[in-house]
Amino acid sequence: MAPSVLAPSPLGPRFLKALVVSALGVAASHLILSDTLSLSFAGQAASTLGAGPGYSADQAFTTALINTFLVMPLVLWIGMLVAGERRVGPMVLVGAVAWITAVGNGIDLIDDAPGTLLPFRSLALVVGITALASLVRRKKKD
Repeated sequence: MAPSVLAPSPLGPRFLKALVVSALGVAASHLILSDTLSLSFAGQAASTLGAGPGYSADQAFTTALINTFLVMPLVLWIGMLVAGERRVGPMVLVGAVAWITAVGNGIDLIDDAPGTLLPFRSLALVVGITALASLVRRKKKD
């Protein structure tokens, strides 16, 4: 009779998978944030030039933040599942909070100039903290 639960993977391979998935999550979230903030800048310019009512800059900015906050946990969760890992709740939670914190601290930098990146140290810190959080596993219920 085969066991119904897969054996947990060793910590080393799990950590490496988490590093790759975390880096992909940060890249995807940053890309979406940058693109939707560019839309916000375009909305501001259009309203300044007298364009009619439409997709306002405030709506675009809010959409940028919501999209980037939703993308990070989804990429982490789906990425780790595709990589064959289970019980990734702590990693997803820590990664989402780390990303929101990094964006909150650096939004002024990228809001002032289109195409600007968040500081590399912040991005690397998010990837590192998220990957380390993958080593925390919830206890399975008996």
